[in-house]
Amino acid sequence: MKLMHLKSGTDVRGVAVATEKHPEIQLTDDVVKYISTAFIKFLSEKTGKAYSDLTVSVGHDSRISADRIRDAVISVVSDMGVSILNCSYCSTPAMFMTTVTRNCDGAIQITASHHPFDRNGLKFFTRDGGLSGDELKSILAEAENEPCERTEKTGAVTPIDYISEYAELLRNMIKQGVNAENYEKPLDGFKISVDAGNGVGGFYATKVLAPLGADVSASQFLEPDGMFPNHIPNPENKVAMEFIRKATVENNCDLGVIFDTDVDRASCVDEKGEEINRNAIVALASVIALEGNEGGSIVTDSVTSDGLREFIEEKLGGKHIRFKRGYKNVIDEAIRRTNLGENSPLAIETSGHAAFKENYYLDDGAYLVTKIIIKAAVLRKENKKIGDCIADLKKPLEEKELRFNITEEDFREIGEKLIEDIKQLAEESDEMILAPDNYEGVRVSFKDENRNGWFLLRLSVHDPVMPFNTESDSEGGCIEICKTFYEIVKNVKGVDFTPLQDFIKMS
Repeated sequence: MKLMHLKSGTDVRGVAVATEKHPEIQLTDDVVKYISTAFIKFLSEKTGKAYSDLTVSVGHDSRISADRIRDAVISVVSDMGVSILNCSYCSTPAMFMTTVTRNCDGAIQITASHHPFDRNGLKFFTRDGGLSGDELKSILAEAENEPCERTEKTGAVTPIDYISEYAELLRNMIKQGVNAENYEKPLDGFKISVDAGNGVGGFYATKVLAPLGADVSASQFLEPDGMFPNHIPNPENKVAMEFIRKATVENNCDLGVIFDTDVDRASCVDEKGEEINRNAIVALASVIALEGNEGGSIVTDSVTSDGLREFIEEKLGGKHIRFKRGYKNVIDEAIRRTNLGENSPLAIETSGHAAFKENYYLDDGAYLVTKIIIKAAVLRKENKKIGDCIADLKKPLEEKELRFNITEEDFREIGEKLIEDIKQLAEESDEMILAPDNYEGVRVSFKDENRNGWFLLRLSVHDPVMPFNTESDSEGGCIEICKTFYEIVKNVKGVDFTPLQDFIKMS
């Protein structure tokens, strides 16, 4: 059985519900059992424990296939003699925390993040955090052998309400961080709208904020619904952000927060309706992370703006490391630097994945929002708003993202050659400035008045696609940069630049 196609970065993902468009289910019960068995074998080898001495937690988000997949996971894992904590509805970060507060040896979360309702997946944790890509590859290789093991004594399955335990951790964090005169109700007088997108994030309104005195009456889409009937639960989605922006402004809230399906990502909206996402959420998280970590390194993905770098380094006194796309890449780089003695308090992607060193480098949207709310409550004592923290963040006048499909079978060779050709061209050019510290693709800046910006061309990790990002501080600058870029690539074979041509024509 071939299963490697289900690998998506460090997660397993695939079709879990048959539809007209995708009639073949990839995550069948058998496939789920083979992969879960392989993970337990991996965990046993990693810990040196027999199956009967292992304890593993199992949880899931609101997807309609979650119950079926959960039952398959629990069935095969308990047959191996492993003890199971059945956490039911739970956020992905909370599942990792079972290894901390419940002493679990590992955790299995059933989720496919913001992907469509017919998809699902498996995400695995050990006490060291999420698996690496290579570790997952080895597990899938073992699963392809269709392993299934059964012991004489099945493992105990214990249902627990872990999301309530996790919510208590966050409540205590807010109490201690704000240290209000009314210690038990530090958010009294705050009105906060929470948009859970019908994922599992509704707990944050009802179990974290409301008990602390916050008015959460303007919250929306808190009920889990795996069909996601209102909007895509994705803080990067414009429609989703407009929903939380509207709820925040129309209900005169102090803050609006939005989570993705499994709550490992988040973004915000301030009281004026200004979206705090992408570069702005990185800037705000950096303000918080660098408090007490003066001069610390903030590791981000590759598409962050020049204005963000200026904000982190010149306004906050930190160091901006613009690394690769992929939240695990960003986190691993921060961990690597920390292990070398460099103070790296935050790893964060513009997608909303934020991992604080103080929180096990766990990308946790609820933890990020909790830190932001603590900051907002402290600022309130000074008659300041959360937006004041990033008032000096320079935003680009224009920005655009395009994606170019590679039409040749050996897409990696085509993409890598194009990137190297552009690097060489930039090095020889008087008007193109090659970024000296770029870790992914090729990033080129222009300082002339008409363009005054940059572009980044990179190769997707898994797909035959080359994402292209550009920003400019000049009106019409993105078009001018795209025209320059088109002159460079117009004769390149094997890459479809139709989106680029269409964008130029629209101007």
